[in-house]
Amino acid sequence: MLRHKFLATAALAAAILCQAPAFAAEDPVVAKVGALEIRQSELDLAVQNLDPQLAQLPDEQKKVAALSGAIDVKLLASGATQEGLKDSEDFKKRMAYIEGRELHNAYFRKHVIDATKPEEVKARYDKEIAALPKQEEAHARHILVKTEEEAKDIIANLDKGGDFAALAKEKSQDSNKDEGGDLGWFGRGQMVPEFEEAAFGLEKGAYTKTPVQTQFGFHVIKLEEKRDAPPPAFEQVQDQVKQLVMRDKYIALINKAKAEQQIEIVDPALKKGYEDVSKMQEGADAPEAAPAQQ
Repeated sequence: MLRHKFLATAALAAAILCQAPAFAAEDPVVAKVGALEIRQSELDLAVQNLDPQLAQLPDEQKKVAALSGAIDVKLLASGATQEGLKDSEDFKKRMAYIEGRELHNAYFRKHVIDATKPEEVKARYDKEIAALPKQEEAHARHILVKTEEEAKDIIANLDKGGDFAALAKEKSQDSNKDEGGDLGWFGRGQMVPEFEEAAFGLEKGAYTKTPVQTQFGFHVIKLEEKRDAPPPAFEQVQDQVKQLVMRDKYIALINKAKAEQQIEIVDPALKKGYEDVSKMQEGADAPEAAPAQQ
């Protein structure tokens, strides 16, 4: 404890000897506009609030663009102050609105963003995955030809023990012929109806005994395997699940605030509109996510 006090005293003495405030090293001045200073913290804020197109620039170019904008702000802000615009009613109203918005954002950041922990996100992922209905997938091959007769000849060849993959490479007119007609895994709704019905109706290792006609031609289909579709990996959907957790936290915050404070809307039309929107949000199965910070 004594050592900590000594170090703190020494640091304070060094700052005084250097005739510079202790925060100067942490938040240095990066530019001056007349008597006004632009510090690193202000430049950082300017970078965060760049136009989306400028935000795509490399870091150094973003800093230059942000600094240019910050200098422009200081130049005109100085002129506005000299003209007394700071004391106008319009300016005061705008500042009051901005203050409220920024307080909202700070509260949102503290109680939603910073309060959302990784273990909460993982728990929500596990809950959502457990609630997902099983989705059947099929792994199949096919041989596509132009005529029904060609398809029947291929089926006859298979009945004699022909190799499906070899026949696909030789006969199929589909672009995957070099892979032996392998279509990989697919779920219901991913193929045209006629093809899907035939593929999912097969047993493992079986092939269609009659040609399957679709808009693309005539198919001979072999089912390699069926399975329940695996859920998306946590890493793939982590960001979306985090948004769900934050949405629920935000809604809870809003509902708590509404319960603690009385809301009165004087205009009848606005009141009805607000009440209608509130009812829709309360009854929705998936309410809108919390608004992004301004």
